[in-house]
Formats: sequence, C-alpha cells, structure tokens
Amino acid sequence: MTARAPKFSITPESRPVLPRYVTLKHDRMRERWLLLAPERILIPDDIAVEVLKLCDGRATVQDLVVTLAARYSAPESTIMQDVTHMLQGLADKGFLVETKEVAS
Repeated sequence: MTARAPKFSITPESRPVLPRYVTLKHDRMRERWLLLAPERILIPDDIAVEVLKLCDGRATVQDLVVTLAARYSAPESTIMQDVTHMLQGLADKGFLVETKEVAS
C-alpha cells in the first residue's frame, strides 16, 4: 500500500482554509467541537480549535503563529513547528485546502 501524496505542503506562506464541505461546529450537547466532513467526523482538541478558527484563507501560517505566540506567550519557533505539523495532517486528510489568492 502506498501513502497518499499531500494535497499541498504547509509552509509559513500557506493560507489554509476549511473547504466548503468541512464545518467546524460546536456540539452543545456534548460540550465539544467537531470538524464535520461528508462521512467523517474529527474531534479536535482545544488548541486545534483555536488554530482552526484562525484559518480563514486570508491569514498565512506565519500570521497564525504570530497571533498564537502573542496570545499564549510562547516562542514562535515552537508554535510554528506544532502548527505546521497539525495543519499538514489535516491537509493530508482533506480537512484543509490552501487559498492561492486573497480576496479583497
């Protein structure tokens, strides 16, 4: 069995966004966030939810890292490594796409 190639590679310049068929939704009944896609559900942890909320297709990964570093008083290099790894995993599974052009 061969591994699937990633849909795109996450870089600091990437502008990740949830595709139209994926929704980040809060389940009030179970008090948790869900990442919903056709025939798939992912339960992201609290940190992943904070990152996903910032993935609007306008902000670059570098922008996300700067925001998170300020919010959590953490080193940008550590956040960059963790965020890149998390976003790449989601992109590889089809939960994220990359915006090529920024809408004005």
